[in-house]
Amino acid sequence: MIFNSPVFVIFLVIVFALYWTPITRNGTHRNPVLLISSYVFYGWWDWRFLSLILFSSLLDFYLGLRLGAATDQGKRKRLLIISMVVNLGVLFFFKYFNFFLGSFQDMLGVGELSWTFRIILPVGISFYTFQTMSYCIDIYRRQLEPTKDLLGFMTFVSFFPQLVAGPIERAKDLLPQIQALRPFSHDNAVLGCKLMLIGAFKKMVVADRLAPLVEAIFENQTEFSGLFNVLGAVLFAIQIYCDFSGYSDIAVGTAKLFNVDLMSNFNRPYFALSLREFWARWHISLSTWFRDYVYIPLGGNRGTLALHARNLMVTFVLSGLWHGANWTFIIWGALHGGFLIVERFIGGPLKRTPTLVQWAITMVVVLVGWVFFRAQDLAHAMEYLGHLVPNGTDLGHQLKRLMRIPEVSGFSLLATFVFTAFVLVIDKLSISPRFVSTVDNNRFVRYATYSTLVALVLLFGVFTDQAAFIYFQF
Repeated sequence: MIFNSPVFVIFLVIVFALYWTPITRNGTHRNPVLLISSYVFYGWWDWRFLSLILFSSLLDFYLGLRLGAATDQGKRKRLLIISMVVNLGVLFFFKYFNFFLGSFQDMLGVGELSWTFRIILPVGISFYTFQTMSYCIDIYRRQLEPTKDLLGFMTFVSFFPQLVAGPIERAKDLLPQIQALRPFSHDNAVLGCKLMLIGAFKKMVVADRLAPLVEAIFENQTEFSGLFNVLGAVLFAIQIYCDFSGYSDIAVGTAKLFNVDLMSNFNRPYFALSLREFWARWHISLSTWFRDYVYIPLGGNRGTLALHARNLMVTFVLSGLWHGANWTFIIWGALHGGFLIVERFIGGPLKRTPTLVQWAITMVVVLVGWVFFRAQDLAHAMEYLGHLVPNGTDLGHQLKRLMRIPEVSGFSLLATFVFTAFVLVIDKLSISPRFVSTVDNNRFVRYATYSTLVALVLLFGVFTDQAAFIYFQF
């Protein structure tokens, strides 16, 4: 079940009605409704993997109680190690076992093994694993008291709006909201519907219409010139932003229907003037997780420049590996870590350059990184980067080839670029108090804006069960 499917709309209406029905007015039945609904939501994909969520929930609930009660530091450390080893062990098996096995056999030059595991990657395992681990870590650090509410904790782990692709919430922020008897909020519900509409527009109208263009260029990079391959990288940057931020908007909006506030995951990342600023704006819940649980424990920016560089590189290589079992993601993470180190060494001179230059340098690094992120493997990435220079092929011929793709037409191509520009303009205008005030306070502007978005989604949205969100694979 995915957010951009009719099944989810029906599911959400039913859950909303059950959650706010007078029967649950005193709140005693709300968490059971959310928990059962969340398990139905996840089990719709593959019911067999519900056992993993249940196991992770029960394990960390129990270990959290033991951590809270333990006074001996050695015992507390052992309990934390158990949580991390088991959670990371499960994650490693499902996500990385075959990758490391294949890399090991390639390194030894032994050829293909006669056996392998047919492992299916559970959707969202990277997200809820990090969420449960942070719960035990925070208790260990004495930053959080363990909960005795098993039902509430299980709901926190499996909360369906953010279960499969985040945001990765901390227990101290989300768990109290789930446990509290919060009344229905008309304002939050209205805001939630607006966010869901904006997210649907980003995903169905922009990201899904860009997908065939990106696919055509990335899968046929040798047949296009440097200009078209640069365009492919730019379009993928827009696609993944609209896809993932669209998901996050729908997730945050859906949670608001239940009067639950999730953290914002994006803050206009493509307007960043440095890579450090980019990571303060992109996938904020993940970047702050790695900051708090990897980068700072390693030492952060304390100590020598060499130690700081090591901490940055380790953090971003692990971040890349978190995204997928492929060397392309590791290189993507290392590229970002390496340039952050460069920024650390020459940050002063960079900041003294014109704003446009700072932005251009940042975007070049981001776009090169997206090539690795999108490529099938390292060979594909290097070949694509090698064709970023012009090859002398007639641009008109390349455009005709692009237009022969069934999903591409002159009108759809023009509409896609117009809608992409629209998203970027709205992102930029959203920081303007005057713009926000005009939309929120002027009834005519408000109705016109959201009616137009509804019409655009219905007229130009891609309605297909195959248009899954990109981050579902992580």
